[in-house]
Amino acid sequence: MVHSLFWLLPLLYKMCPGHAWVASNFLMTGPKAYLTYARSVQRGAQAGIEECKHQFAWDRWNCPDSATQLKGLKRATRETSFIHAMSAAGVMYTLTRNCSLGDLDNCGCDVSKNGKIGGRGWLWGGCSDNVDFGERISKQYVDAQETGQDSRAAVNLHNNEAGRLAVKATMKRICRCHGMSESCSVQTCWTQLSDFREIGNYLKIKHGQAQKLDIDKKHMRAGNSADNRGAIVDAFGSVAQTELIYLEDSPDYCRKNSSSGLHGTEGRECVQHGEGLTQWERRSCRRLCHECGLRVEERRTEVVSSCNCKFHWCCTVNCADCSQVVVKHACARREGADGHGVRRKYREPK
Repeated sequence: MVHSLFWLLPLLYKMCPGHAWVASNFLMTGPKAYLTYARSVQRGAQAGIEECKHQFAWDRWNCPDSATQLKGLKRATRETSFIHAMSAAGVMYTLTRNCSLGDLDNCGCDVSKNGKIGGRGWLWGGCSDNVDFGERISKQYVDAQETGQDSRAAVNLHNNEAGRLAVKATMKRICRCHGMSESCSVQTCWTQLSDFREIGNYLKIKHGQAQKLDIDKKHMRAGNSADNRGAIVDAFGSVAQTELIYLEDSPDYCRKNSSSGLHGTEGRECVQHGEGLTQWERRSCRRLCHECGLRVEERRTEVVSSCNCKFHWCCTVNCADCSQVVVKHACARREGADGHGVRRKYREPK
């Protein structure tokens, strides 16, 4: 268990750019209870990254592959706000789910409201997911890493909380009917986590609505935490806790920038045509290739697989090898171009 924490350390460290990692923090030497939750934290944070990759699969920025690639998130951009919220939500979600399933010691369903009237014709009962537990432990693991007093740390903490609130906002009420022949004269209801995908969808909308803060840096004095906090509070005053916020404009995700951990869109796969495509898939070649000054290159690959299998008594299965040409499309440099060519602007279809 302790060994598995080494996967978690770079994730939490890189989620706090600009701040030194405190080797003696509770993850390494604190109460044994925290170590018990470490595996859930690890899995939850990775679940957040995987959901980020799904949500941004057809965007120029499509999330880090793993926690060790978070160095590209040093700046407090719109995309950074999403990955902070998504990771915090993943940690809270996994802790809550594992608690309700009985996988964690001294933790189970939330029955604090059971027997109380919840609304007209229904009572609280059953096994509600214990989101308060998940929220509390998530804060202890994730928020404790933001030790700075600067605006970036404050923004990260705000977005962490927005991610946890997204878990609560997407919860659903499940009810069971009671009465003669299940007439449903009375219902027993409990709250349950939604699918994690719904939380990702929710936060992707919040990402599009994220607000850029304009903090007066004249009042952000180095070493004066009181002045820093005052300037930050003023900037945050009009922002709801459920909204994502950021400080800096996004870099050019079309181009590769190794120092910032940006891979660019060259080599990215896109979808040229097909049935049942989402709007993002239909626009993928345009957004990833053409608008980044690249061309769409067709790539054909021969795939060999087993086919025409027959069972022979007794007891073997003989198969033939069948080949199939798979056609994919990817972004490539234009001929004669040294890097990205001239970008094209497209008008979005109505």
